[in-house]
Amino acid sequence: MNVVHHVDGDLLLAYGAGSLDEATSLLVATHLALCPACRSDLDMVEEVGGSLMASMPSGAPVEEATLDAVTAGQRHTASEVSEATGPFVLPQPLRDHAGGDAGSLRWRTLGGGIRQVPLRTGGMATSARLLSIPAGRSVPDHGHGGFEATLVLAGSFYDRETWYRRGDVSLAGPTVVHQPVAGPEADCICLAVTDAPLRFRSLVPRLLQPLFGI
Repeated sequence: MNVVHHVDGDLLLAYGAGSLDEATSLLVATHLALCPACRSDLDMVEEVGGSLMASMPSGAPVEEATLDAVTAGQRHTASEVSEATGPFVLPQPLRDHAGGDAGSLRWRTLGGGIRQVPLRTGGMATSARLLSIPAGRSVPDHGHGGFEATLVLAGSFYDRETWYRRGDVSLAGPTVVHQPVAGPEADCICLAVTDAPLRFRSLVPRLLQPLFGI
């Protein structure tokens, strides 16, 4: 597996500092389980933070924000995340949170063969869900009221002239309107995190949106 599209540096730093909401933290932890490069980057952040703390004179005043940044390794560390192994679709952090692997979960049909499993998270604004999109099928055309991060767990999808495969993360904001299409080789299973409702462009998805909480 060769991960090409990573979480951005700001998300990785915020994860290390423990300042992300539960849903986004779950996505980053799951990506780390699939991405050796980002685990290495998080290790480097921890080392730099430790060196900064060690170089400070004893008793020197430290701003609270600075202390939060340089002690990031004390909040979430790369060693907390195990590399994904075995035949599982869902890596360990996500499998624990969901209560099982993809085949054992209770999927809800959204229409057009697309299914979802909403995940319980502590935040009111940010939500997380597993999505299963049939091979070759597209999701409804939509924009965003805020931030959307999508992590591929199985199969692939094509969006904005880019392929995303297992371990890859797609990021979209309020300016993005798109219609991702699952790859032809297998159903695409992904973890999607949003901090605002999607903005569907066609009537039927808009009418069904309150029922499915997307």
